[in-house]
Amino acid sequence: MTEQDYTTTIAVARAAEDVFADISDVGAWWGAIEGRADAVGAEFVYEVPDIHYSKFRVTELVPGERIVWRVLDSRLTFVADEREWDGTEVHFDLTARGDGTDVTFTHVGLHPGEECYDVCSTAWRHFIERSLRALLVTGTGMPGTNPDGEPEAHEEWLDRFRAG
Repeated sequence: MTEQDYTTTIAVARAAEDVFADISDVGAWWGAIEGRADAVGAEFVYEVPDIHYSKFRVTELVPGERIVWRVLDSRLTFVADEREWDGTEVHFDLTARGDGTDVTFTHVGLHPGEECYDVCSTAWRHFIERSLRALLVTGTGMPGTNPDGEPEAHEEWLDRFRAG
């Protein structure tokens, strides 16, 4: 990890073991996936047709402490290097504290020098700080929405984002 990798932290009043289980239920906060994300070696695909495809392998699971996914294959149609995410990793580090858990999310390899940084960091911010947090606090996430919270409107959001 470097200081430039995209990272954000959320704090919730829940036990680390419960937070860990909810993060592993990727469809509840990010969107529908094909495959599994609940065992080391498991693989899953997240896709927004014609915009974003990513295939992940779960490489580390330490209950109540850490989850790591490695991007095996990706296609991001909104940047010149569609395979920009290949070989990057997604980390969830959980820190139990007296009144709950801090979740530190880091996309290792996603940094300001990458073309998708602005769009991807905005999307991650939405899915971690809004959707995952909502799941952890209320029991209901915001999967399948764009950073404006709109369902299935990713292409229109990307157009607006690119226009400034």
